[in-house]
Amino acid sequence: MYQTPPHTRQHPAVPDCEHQPQFTAVPPPARWRYKPRRTWWRTRAARAGAVVTVLALCALVILAIVRDQTGTHGFLVGLGLAVLPVPLLVAAFRWLDRVEPEPWRNLVFAFAWGAFAAALVAIIANSFATRWIATATADPAAAESLGATVIAPVVEESAKAAAILLIFLFRRRDFTGLVDGVVVAGFTATGFAFTENILYLGNAFGEDQDAGASGLASVTAATFFVRIVMSPFAHPLFTVLTGMGFGLAAVAPPRRRRWRRIALPLLGLALAMAMHALWNGSAVFGGYGFYLVYAVFMVPAFALVTWLAVWTRQRELRTIATELPAYAAAGWLLATEPLALSSMRARALARGAAARTYGGAAGGRPGSRAAGRAAARAVAEYETFATSLAFLRHRAGRGALGPDFPAREQELLHHLWQRREVAGPALEYAARAAGRVRTPPPWPPQWHHPPPQPSWQPYGYGYGYGPPPHQEYAAYNPYRQQ
Repeated sequence: MYQTPPHTRQHPAVPDCEHQPQFTAVPPPARWRYKPRRTWWRTRAARAGAVVTVLALCALVILAIVRDQTGTHGFLVGLGLAVLPVPLLVAAFRWLDRVEPEPWRNLVFAFAWGAFAAALVAIIANSFATRWIATATADPAAAESLGATVIAPVVEESAKAAAILLIFLFRRRDFTGLVDGVVVAGFTATGFAFTENILYLGNAFGEDQDAGASGLASVTAATFFVRIVMSPFAHPLFTVLTGMGFGLAAVAPPRRRRWRRIALPLLGLALAMAMHALWNGSAVFGGYGFYLVYAVFMVPAFALVTWLAVWTRQRELRTIATELPAYAAAGWLLATEPLALSSMRARALARGAAARTYGGAAGGRPGSRAAGRAAARAVAEYETFATSLAFLRHRAGRGALGPDFPAREQELLHHLWQRREVAGPALEYAARAAGRVRTPPPWPPQWHHPPPQPSWQPYGYGYGYGPPPHQEYAAYNPYRQQ
């Protein structure tokens, strides 16, 4: 049975929520552990092992090269100083990605690719190109200038863009829009800048050691001020332009997707190269060229990209508030859940309420910290799946409906149903506590069913907290014990 609310008539019909919903796209209990036989090199473990091996080899080679150029003491000093902006940049990009968080495995891969693979390609290609130009022109100074302003931007931005391309192609389900492109690009560039800063700061420390300089007048202090204090966002800003191109290509309608999936990433990459070349060539404008480019181009560009990313995040919250009421009308969600899920403050309140309630801090209910953490994780997973469902329906309404839409929708509804007894009351409480609903919230949250006991169950996307398999749910629960 299907029903379509009046405000969603341009969207696919929403499956009605019955007492025992049947998820035909989810494998039956007898086969949910079944995996088809594959040759060993096509398995997920083999692919992951190959990626880790390649990145580990790149890490060993690039670290050996950097240590050889800077010396042991310079390498350690550069490492200690270069790591300082990394937590700040990582926290900023994770804050931007809070609506639909990118899986950590993608972000770790992006950071490692930038720090090891892209840095290795850049240092080898830049050195080779600079030597070749110096040999061909017999002018080492001109070769250095040309390599910094022309060769380095092309090589470095292309190497960093490779990580975004790989995630775009092989993790397409996780790459759904502009924010995903910005976050993946930001992590890649943060890793690249980390390795590059080790090299620059280590070399500066070596120069100071040879000259006997120290204090604020040293080359190390000047390099630290320019690269760590004034422009930690330089490399992320360049590569974010490439990520935005991939993000716009991801949301392009199917009838225009073919040319947009090629043109938009290339346009973003070209803009990243141009901005990088302008930054590297700032010395051409004289002694104050760096400050001129910094004030006239870098700061406005950084402000514009930041505003666009934050605006896109707010737009994602509005999409959730617009699309999820259709599922609430069909009975899948409580009426207040779309209001809570479209507010970051309400989401945090829901996780905290579940943790305190199941942890034994409310109503005198016995609990433990482990149970509270498990309940908070269940609510967080519920929020993630509900957000993915809203974006899936939004893309379908824009004409990007793929052949796997019914199966993907049923899969997401299945995961929501598994967690609804824990997450539903917590989100309802959070909607009232955050002022999204006028009625004041009760405390502790009023569960509509007896609160389930803590239990760990597999859900396909890792482990989470959920209700025990009740008798009436046995018909569709693929994870019950046989």
